[in-house]
Amino acid sequence: MQDSKPYNNRKNKPKADPIDLAGRKPPSDVATEAAVLGALLISKDAYTQVCDILRPECFYDPRHRLIYEAIQTLGAAQQPIDFITVINQLERNEALEEAGGRAFIVNLTTNVGSAAHVEFHSRIVQQKYLARELITFGATVQSEALDESNDIDEVMQRTEGALFDLTQNNIKKEVTQIDPVIMQAIKQMEIASSRTSGLSGLESGFRELDAITSGWQNSDLIIIAARPAMGKTAFVLSMAKNMAVNYNIPVAIFSLEMSNLQLVNRLISNVCELDGAKIKSGQLSELEWRQTLSRLNALYGAPLYIDDPSALSIFELCTKARRLVREKQVKMIIIDYLQLMNASGMKFGSREQEVSMISRSLKQLAKELNIPIVALSQLNRQLERSENKRPQLSDLRESGAIEQDADMVCFIHRPEYYLRSGEDAQGNDIRGLAEFIIAKHRSGKVDDVRMRFRASFARFENWEEIPSGGFGEYRSKTIGAAAVATPQGADDPLGGGSADISAPAGSSPDF
Repeated sequence: MQDSKPYNNRKNKPKADPIDLAGRKPPSDVATEAAVLGALLISKDAYTQVCDILRPECFYDPRHRLIYEAIQTLGAAQQPIDFITVINQLERNEALEEAGGRAFIVNLTTNVGSAAHVEFHSRIVQQKYLARELITFGATVQSEALDESNDIDEVMQRTEGALFDLTQNNIKKEVTQIDPVIMQAIKQMEIASSRTSGLSGLESGFRELDAITSGWQNSDLIIIAARPAMGKTAFVLSMAKNMAVNYNIPVAIFSLEMSNLQLVNRLISNVCELDGAKIKSGQLSELEWRQTLSRLNALYGAPLYIDDPSALSIFELCTKARRLVREKQVKMIIIDYLQLMNASGMKFGSREQEVSMISRSLKQLAKELNIPIVALSQLNRQLERSENKRPQLSDLRESGAIEQDADMVCFIHRPEYYLRSGEDAQGNDIRGLAEFIIAKHRSGKVDDVRMRFRASFARFENWEEIPSGGFGEYRSKTIGAAAVATPQGADDPLGGGSADISAPAGSSPDF
């Protein structure tokens, strides 16, 4: 995560006390640095061997650093690299004298016989640089830990993230020949074919959605956006319940808007088909108490993990996410919601830039952990002024980078909220209708999925689970992974009485 490095990012590196090396010089090999530069100046192919190993800051001698910056500029422009072109580039950079002058650069070429060992020598330079970075890293951590004004938990989180970044950003990833990648793709296809669902990703429990996505895919960043009262939180809670309870998939939820108790109350309402008002008041009949306690057994032991920090930085999220994947084998992370996150410790010209950095970091984290990350997002208020109130990609709030970074962008739209009559222009009954709009899908098609929103239980369901012949005529029950429709008022196979699945048009709470 290039932009999230609090220690080894030069612009954000905190000033530490001078490093005490007991009189020893920091690790460096100036002679090898000169040999590398000399090889680059005499061989037209040498730069391609070292360009993904060395960066200007790898050079200890400041003159060598400036010379390599000039070489890097020429290489990026696909221009010839020799002592003449490098001198000209340094003159354009107004850095020739600071880089040692013409004689110093020409002398680099006279001390090197060939470029045969340039890659080996460049790795020596890189190793010395990494040693210096680790020393600086340790000194910075020590300095921050000694400062009693710092929160030690924040220092530890930044330390873990910075050390991970230091290692990851200096690992050279070799180009892969296609054969092993083909074998990996075939293996994934075989695994998918062996599943009864036929999906290659994680099941959400919403059948029509899973048919389009083939399940949530590893390394994907999925943005789910909506205006307030559309049901963003209710949707991801319904999905998390489906995954953790029905399919035993470990899921973690980071809730910045609601406390863990509020989220659990929503889950109780969802699973037990208990009106949220009754949960708050506790005024339950004896039958309702028995039904609630019986159905809660499904939640006990479920691999569902909830964190409700009052504020969450991208650095803290990355640290916690790595631990959850490592220790709890979490397969999906949900964030409610993206705009409440921050990038503490870093300065930005605008909030839009900060959100862009957060969304980019979330995508990198999904790729690093190889799991899908679902982040909820808000939409701009201007959507309310549109004619049909139907969201589109340009309505994403605060950052166009969210659309660019995401593998999928989805919207939740409930026309019933705006059409208080409960009917659309064609006279169709839209009570409980929720449209899940897939507006961007990097590896598949875009489409709309109809779902049913039961406002009183803060729950989303498959649309077809309740026949369209009359809303409220039948209701759906989920037992394990199987859905059973029972007539309203008939005996409840889970021990409950009849339940009104509809809510008056326009009365939906702000879920």
